[in-house]
Amino acid sequence: MKKIIYALMATVGGLVLLLAYRTSFGASIPETAAPAPAAASTASDGGASGADPSAATAGGSTASGSALTDGTYTGAEAFTRYGAVQVRITVSGGKITAVDVPVYPNGERRDSEINAVAVPRLIAETTAAQSAQIDMVSGATSTSEGYLTSLQSALDRAAS
Repeated sequence: MKKIIYALMATVGGLVLLLAYRTSFGASIPETAAPAPAAASTASDGGASGADPSAATAGGSTASGSALTDGTYTGAEAFTRYGAVQVRITVSGGKITAVDVPVYPNGERRDSEINAVAVPRLIAETTAAQSAQIDMVSGATSTSEGYLTSLQSALDRAAS
C-alpha cells in the first residue's frame, strides 16, 4: 500500500514540475502594449531615423502603375509574447526588392534557433508575394504575427 502512495505522489510531483517548466526565461513584453512609433526613411536620406512618416516619400519616385513609392520604409515595432519584431522594406521600381528584420526575439537560445529558420522564410515569402498576404511559419507563430503586423505598417507607409 505504501508503494502505491509513493508512486502516486512521485507521479503528481513530476506532472507539477513538467507543467511549471518555462522554455523562455527572458522578460516578455505583453502583446497588448501599444506599438512604439517608428520612423520611415527613404533611400535619399541614408536611412536616418526620426523622420516624419509622411516625409518618407520625399525624394522617392512612384513607379507607373504601382501603389508603392520607391524608398526604404521601417514598420512600427510589433510587440509579441517573446519580444518585439520590426520589419524594414526597400522598394525599387514599385516592387519590394529587399526586406530586413532589424528587431526580432533572439535573446534566448531557443528564440534564436526558431527565428534563424523563421525570419529567412518570412523574408522569402514577402519578396515572392510582394505583399503582406503570406503564410505564417509553423512553430514561430508569435514571430510571424509580429512580422506581419510590422510588414503591413511598412507597406502602408510605402503606399502613402
